Amino acid sequence: MARVKLGCLISGRGSNLQALIDTCATPDFPAEIGLVISNKPGVLGLERAAKAGIPTQVIRHPEFPDRAAFDAALDAALRAAGVEIVCLAGFMRLLTPEFVTGWGDKILNIHPSLLPAFKGLDTHQRALESGARFAGCTVHIVRPAMDEGPILVQAAVPIMDGDTEDSLAARILTAEHRAYPEAVRLLAEGRVRVEGLRCHIDAPADPAPRFNPSFSQ
Repeated sequence: MARVKLGCLISGRGSNLQALIDTCATPDFPAEIGLVISNKPGVLGLERAAKAGIPTQVIRHPEFPDRAAFDAALDAALRAAGVEIVCLAGFMRLLTPEFVTGWGDKILNIHPSLLPAFKGLDTHQRALESGARFAGCTVHIVRPAMDEGPILVQAAVPIMDGDTEDSLAARILTAEHRAYPEAVRLLAEGRVRVEGLRCHIDAPADPAPRFNPSFSQ
């Protein structure tokens, strides 16, 4: 069976990109990365992709007159590469409604909190300051508003006594590296049905468990 082609958008080191690269290298994974695009040149994520033999492209947003023109260039590059699912992996740009609508329910994003809590930046510090007992990460279908959309996979990480922003972030990042590939698998296998704000996941043909998203430490 042909693998679903992913297009990954990055802006930095590409830690979650590397998790996807590693997972796509396994024989039974239903997707492969066809293109990595960065809006910033010289970032580590581009090196990670090049090392894995994945085509890369730099499309710098300052070179375009507005967001619509930039997003049109992204869209053209992704479609020219035959991309079927777009994965935002540390992409620090808001996408226009036109771009999001054009890809339907085929754009994924990962956010380092248990959405809808702590949208935006400084998620780990805000979780610590809130007195929450759990933090975590969320992979969701992208909608035009920031950090909104039907939730596909979440992983909860307990907040420990003495946790700092850095220690909590490190444990959540480990959970991200498991949750994002699992979400991609679900979408690539055609098992996700989106109805309003909810993702419904059909049972797999192979019932063997792969990832328990409830807790990750």
